[in-house]
Amino acid sequence: MTLGNWTRRALLAASGAALALGLTVAPAIAQTPPGVLVVGQIAEPKALDPAAVTAVNDFRILMNVYDGLVRYKSGTLEVEPALATSWDISEDGTVYTFTLREGVTFHDGSAFDAEAVKFNFDRMLNEDHPYHYTGPFPLAFFFSAIASTDVVDANTVQFTLNAPYAPFLSNLAYPTGLLVSPAAVMQHGADFGRNPSGTGPYVFKEWRSNEAVVVEKNAGYWDGVPSLEAVIYRPITDANTRVAEMLAGGIDMMVEVPPVSLSEFQGDDFTVVEQAGPHVWFLILNAKEGPFANKLVRQAANYAVNKSALVNDVLEGTADVAAGPTPPAFAWAYNEALEPYPYDPDKAKALIAESGVEDLALTFYVTEGGSGMLDPVAMGTAIQADLNAVGFDVAIETYEWNTFLGQVNPGLEGKADLAQMAWMTNDPDTLPYLALRTEAWPDKGGFNSGYYSNAEVDELLNAARVSTDQTERAGLYKKMQEIVQDDAPWVFVANWKQNAVTNAQVENFQLEPSFFLLLREVVKN
Repeated sequence: MTLGNWTRRALLAASGAALALGLTVAPAIAQTPPGVLVVGQIAEPKALDPAAVTAVNDFRILMNVYDGLVRYKSGTLEVEPALATSWDISEDGTVYTFTLREGVTFHDGSAFDAEAVKFNFDRMLNEDHPYHYTGPFPLAFFFSAIASTDVVDANTVQFTLNAPYAPFLSNLAYPTGLLVSPAAVMQHGADFGRNPSGTGPYVFKEWRSNEAVVVEKNAGYWDGVPSLEAVIYRPITDANTRVAEMLAGGIDMMVEVPPVSLSEFQGDDFTVVEQAGPHVWFLILNAKEGPFANKLVRQAANYAVNKSALVNDVLEGTADVAAGPTPPAFAWAYNEALEPYPYDPDKAKALIAESGVEDLALTFYVTEGGSGMLDPVAMGTAIQADLNAVGFDVAIETYEWNTFLGQVNPGLEGKADLAQMAWMTNDPDTLPYLALRTEAWPDKGGFNSGYYSNAEVDELLNAARVSTDQTERAGLYKKMQEIVQDDAPWVFVANWKQNAVTNAQVENFQLEPSFFLLLREVVKN
């Protein structure tokens, strides 16, 4: 089946009608045809070009249109072959040689080969490349260690790094490493992000702004033809509206279900899926000035916040209490010996008294909502109450997400004492390297907005990213976690268990630890 324009319009009209009917439509009545999966996205995509986007919302589409040289093995964050069938790593860890899968073509019919791989990485990293500029793209740092990308022959490509870089394979599996058609880039230029062409299980067909992105199955997909005929991604920014559409049958699947709405999807008409992932929700503390320049006061804040109550009452069990800066989803690098700071307001008061700090007035930056932010206003209000109960005097300032980032990312100095933050990452290197090193202070181009600095942590992180022995890396990360937990540059709050809900017509769907939606094997009856 190929969906004609009239079918798409009819489908979108039915979805809108379901919303208009509200909850009077029986949840068991599907409004969408068999073989077509309608996904309720949290926002309109920025673009469909892997070299232009950084949001998980966009990644959930990209991962079904493109492939990378490698990918994450289902249910894990372990790397396995994809467009590369194998690879060799030089003894010094600086040269990676990939053997490419033969007979693969991009959706536009052009060949996938070593020249195409070189084009992709040169485009991303070389400022003089004719198609380099796609707008600000901070995730290019994932591949900043690449000194050169060289074609050995049509089916062999070689990356030479400027130093050993342990996260390299993991970063290749991330959406930043997805490979686009050079021919399509050259054809569409700056408009490629609206006209994507990859090698993935679904082929882009249409994007109607603020209505839908439509993709159809790739009947020649190298890894097996998808079960679905088509997927329609609908941007529905308001969470309550997404819930209403899901209950009414206007969409078949939604992600990031609000905790308070999960109970509405009990019973045989829906399936709720949860999956732990590499996520951490925390409070950045200003370690450079103000009360949190004192380590004892930072520790006091960790004891003062009732994280179990936040997880169980505000988030309704959709997260676990965090014990440190590394999510437990990175099982091989996670320090299981660490226990979360217990809720102990008396201990918090004693530490404050021991610190001798008397001015406990705090400015707390809270966002109205954003990527992985877990009901931030309710969380912020509860945290404010907990901190005030032990002697702090907390004033909340609330900002829209992008404005919030504009306040926090340049650093808290002279502005605030603490701020909410959430990260979803692909490797245990990414978050601490970008947000805990001394060289990651905002004035040095990083995201260490609280100005934390510990020379031993710096040494451990620098050593871990150049080690090619995973056991050695794990030991370095576990030691780093011990030091950081004790130094308490953050209040470690929660690790989110992502969720999604599908209707009864959807089968064979699972969430991935990567937070991506992989839909090749999904069935829609």
